[in-house]
Amino acid sequence: MKKKVYLFSALLMLAIGAGAQTQRGYVLVGSDIADLNFALNDGGGNFSTTLNPKAAWFIQDNVAIGPYLLFGLSHIKDVGTSVSYGAGLFGRLYVGRDQVNILRHTRLFFEGSAGLEGYNPSVGDNTNGLGLGIGPGITYFLTPNVGVEALLKYNGIVGFGSTPATSQLNLGIGFQIYLPGSKIRDRLQDTKK
Repeated sequence: MKKKVYLFSALLMLAIGAGAQTQRGYVLVGSDIADLNFALNDGGGNFSTTLNPKAAWFIQDNVAIGPYLLFGLSHIKDVGTSVSYGAGLFGRLYVGRDQVNILRHTRLFFEGSAGLEGYNPSVGDNTNGLGLGIGPGITYFLTPNVGVEALLKYNGIVGFGSTPATSQLNLGIGFQIYLPGSKIRDRLQDTKK
């Protein structure tokens, strides 16, 4: 129990003491939520959402690469349920503060992704194959290590199914946590002693 309290305290101090970090060695962990929709008219029964968790490592200042997952669910009353899925790699390029700084605690970025994805509606054409996406985003840092972001991203799937390609434009809102990778590793090693 004492080790858990020490670890929690150490992580809390790291989160409070560090700046908004997009530097080499940091880790980004979080998720975007897109297309959150609850239909309330005509008795309701319609629902749709997409969840996109991701983690990335900053391989150099302002450049992060890592894996992502994608799960989407859409239910329309009396029609059925549609499912979208995906897994792959994504990359981010943050525009430096000296180049573009709209507001004091914001950073602009561009994100690209590639992976295995699929869209399988209960009615209509489905597509499964190579998923590609690209788009701009903006992060507003609530604290030095926690950011709220908006990402406008074009996503397409090329492959097989009843239609060879699908595409869409998504607006995702999400939370990301930026953690110093080396300091976390050091703190974890200290708790093992």
